[in-house]
Amino acid sequence: MRNTIRIILGAAALLVAAPLSAATPRGDEPVAVPTSIKQGIDFVYVDPEMSSVAQRRQRPQNWLRRIFSRDWRDGNRRNAPNPIFEQLGRGLELYQASWGSLPQVKVPAGPVLKAGAKGKRVDTLRTRLGLAPGGGYDAALTRRVAEYQHVHGLEADGIAGRATIASLNQGAEHYARRIAINVERAWRLPRTNTFERYVIVDSGIAEAYLYENDRFAEGMRVIVGSPKTKTPMLAVIMRNARANPYWNVPPDMISNLTAKRVLAQGTDYLKNFHYEVLSDWTPTAQVVDPKRIDWKLVAAGKSGVRVRQLPGPWNSMGEMKFEMPNDYGIYLHDTPVKELFAKDDRWLSNGCVRLEDYRRFAEWVFGEVPRTNSNAEQVIPLPRPVPVYMTYFTVSPAAGGVIFRDDPYGFDELAMPQMFDGEGQLALAS
Repeated sequence: MRNTIRIILGAAALLVAAPLSAATPRGDEPVAVPTSIKQGIDFVYVDPEMSSVAQRRQRPQNWLRRIFSRDWRDGNRRNAPNPIFEQLGRGLELYQASWGSLPQVKVPAGPVLKAGAKGKRVDTLRTRLGLAPGGGYDAALTRRVAEYQHVHGLEADGIAGRATIASLNQGAEHYARRIAINVERAWRLPRTNTFERYVIVDSGIAEAYLYENDRFAEGMRVIVGSPKTKTPMLAVIMRNARANPYWNVPPDMISNLTAKRVLAQGTDYLKNFHYEVLSDWTPTAQVVDPKRIDWKLVAAGKSGVRVRQLPGPWNSMGEMKFEMPNDYGIYLHDTPVKELFAKDDRWLSNGCVRLEDYRRFAEWVFGEVPRTNSNAEQVIPLPRPVPVYMTYFTVSPAAGGVIFRDDPYGFDELAMPQMFDGEGQLALAS
């Protein structure tokens, strides 16, 4: 009888640890965007409603030409699709009229140039920045260098070091093209009067903005994907929130991390971190005793198992998750690790977007923070679906034109060949 029981239990254990076929394994983490989608400019229009709004604007435009064309100057600016486009278009004009109009001479490489320096390289630097040669590295040149650095995203110390000289030698045309790329991204945002309200997540600066009647309502810091696990450029529609969410651990993380920790620490590891094991990935999956799992096979990638973290203050999803149906596993959510929002470097997630203040966000999309009857997971439909545009800007409009920011994902570099020819001078489309 004992042998019979052992055989039955052994068979059950093998079934639990066998590759899961009841449903496709899918954790609560993003998956890679297909390489066929060029993520320098293109949105992935997930929802048909979003696609119909934006489909006609998928082909890149030659903004270096169109911004300065007669029809644009004579009134088409009034028909700009949205305020961000208008501001960046104006910024491109101002940049070309200021920094773009200066002599584009190359400053030879050499030692750092700073106050008191003299010589041919200083004279060339003065010419490059629109000052008469012969004055040395005086107060006027120090101010001019600092102004250039401020606009071009460099430390504004007034010292012409290696990074500043390299930036100057890239030339104004390079930076004008970067502005044009950002204008193109703005062109793909909602047209005025298309939606009553929408959300823009800017992964270039790790911030989210809430718009109502095409006007900025409020914003907050967010944590977005790291350079290795980028938050993709998506246009999606948020339709519901999930209070007290579970966190389904992604299959690769289960084999690469969870299983190995169970082998090292025992199944108490799962209990201590509030995890439970399920029979499969279906909605009707049953809780399974983790001691029945062959964790060695799971760690070796030869068997699959589903693991999820229970709702609570420890949960990686925090108290609420805002869901937007898409094939890439991207959503917005709360987080228990609030201190990370104080950092300037907020490119830290696996691709999803963590909200600085989910309660304020919930008040905006629901009108109030939804109340739940228990600590159990609960799906709450939004009163009205809210479009979400996950975009990427590396240029900010400013009073005198624009200010350049870092390009943490390298999307500007990816966008260059999409918009310009091999020499980077002319747009591919007109």
